[in-house]
Amino acid sequence: MSAQYQAVLWNRQKKLYDLTMVGGALLYLALFVTLNLVLRPEATLETVLIRAFGTAALLSLHVVLSIGPLARLDPRFLPLLYNRRHLGVMTFVLGAAHGIFALIQFHVGTGTNPIVSVFVANTRLDSVSQFPFQPLGLFALVVLFLMAVTSHDFWLSQLSAPIWKTLHMLVYVAYGALILHVALGALQLEDDPLLSLLLVVGFGWIFAIHIFAGWRGRRLDREHLSAVKEGYVRVCHPDEIQDDRARIVCLAGERVAIFKYDGKVSAVSNVCQHQNGPLGEGRVVDGCITCPWHGYQYEPETGASPPPFTEKIPTFRVKMIDGDIWLDPKPLPAGSHVAAVSVSDE
Repeated sequence: MSAQYQAVLWNRQKKLYDLTMVGGALLYLALFVTLNLVLRPEATLETVLIRAFGTAALLSLHVVLSIGPLARLDPRFLPLLYNRRHLGVMTFVLGAAHGIFALIQFHVGTGTNPIVSVFVANTRLDSVSQFPFQPLGLFALVVLFLMAVTSHDFWLSQLSAPIWKTLHMLVYVAYGALILHVALGALQLEDDPLLSLLLVVGFGWIFAIHIFAGWRGRRLDREHLSAVKEGYVRVCHPDEIQDDRARIVCLAGERVAIFKYDGKVSAVSNVCQHQNGPLGEGRVVDGCITCPWHGYQYEPETGASPPPFTEKIPTFRVKMIDGDIWLDPKPLPAGSHVAAVSVSDE
């Protein structure tokens, strides 16, 4: 978290992440260009660079889209999610390089504005093999550009979390456009079964892990909590929650995180105010609930971030009845103080 919008504090983890990310991209580009120039001597350097940056961008986008569901399925992937936006910006840079080289090779010098030429050079909408695939790639690049320039928390604050999240969900539209861009472009121009196989496997992988992660979340939402007493709903026994961790339940259509810490329990909304991260998948660190995505923190009893930060989340009343944890399903206003309940109270 940061009190003001300042330059990124480059801690050791960020440096290692970015060095690995950039180093991996450079290594991929070097190997791709070298192997293609050796194995395909008839190809020009410009063509090889177009393919190198294009495949690197598509591969990077697959990694970006994989991190979210993988982090939901296994917390060991959370360090990748912490700086995922850096990888997203690099994906745009790779895609922009691919687009610039393509514009230079195919549209500069035609007597028409290169961008306009992308849309008017081919109008064969009635043909699959000759379909104008380049506008699809340009559309995806525009979406990636919008995501890259709004990746800083300044824009998250200015746009609000729901709008910012909606904008960044367009990455899936961009991904679909890129899949069509490759399928209607490179796969029609070249008879390369390996490229076709990789494209199908990549799409299948993204589809499968998102469905599986969504199924896991849907199963949580369908968990039925039927026992009701004095307006409270039974959640679980304290022993079912690990120390400094949470149990996530769904009540009245809202996910609630019940944290156990220092022999007490508190309940708050499961949604982090930063990027709607799942607070219940985080833990209590130094007395504060810490979001597993980007480290935003909230006090368990108030749902408020410690000073000087101002983020707040709704809280819920909790009781101990007959040794079990019971929860009032009605949320209190964000930042409302609710005294923690000892797990020995009845």
